[in-house]
Amino acid sequence: MTKLDSTARTAARLAAIQALYQMEITGIDADGVSEEFSAFRFGREPEVTPGEPDEAFFSDLVHGVPSRQEEIDAALTTFLAANWRLSRVDSIVRAILRCGAYELMARKDVPAKVVIAEYMDLAQAFHADQESPFINAALDKLAHRKRAPEFDEPVPDGEF
Repeated sequence: MTKLDSTARTAARLAAIQALYQMEITGIDADGVSEEFSAFRFGREPEVTPGEPDEAFFSDLVHGVPSRQEEIDAALTTFLAANWRLSRVDSIVRAILRCGAYELMARKDVPAKVVIAEYMDLAQAFHADQESPFINAALDKLAHRKRAPEFDEPVPDGEF
């Protein structure tokens, strides 16, 4: 992957987090938010994106998270403290976690360590510094569970 591809994917991740947040707040569906971002945001807000987003990657994230949200949320919930629900987590943090979890679960073409690093950087972009250790821990635990071979670990029962 070239630096340009990497920048385009980072921009797509940033936009996907924003889109998932918007979907949750407004109730708009993945198709609607994808169309809105393509028509009105991409190429028009250079100050808020690190470059031109990879629109196909963005679309995969925005459509993939809701299509697998039940599975994603169940996986993330296992890493929450007792008596905590994912619904109690800040909505931006929830969007970051869901995007990262989707990539770890569905985008085997992206190395797990890259996924974690990218979403940690994006957490800082959203000023989620206080939540960064939580985000890192949740994505790292999920990566070790869903991508055990990448960490030279045995595959946990029930995975893959």
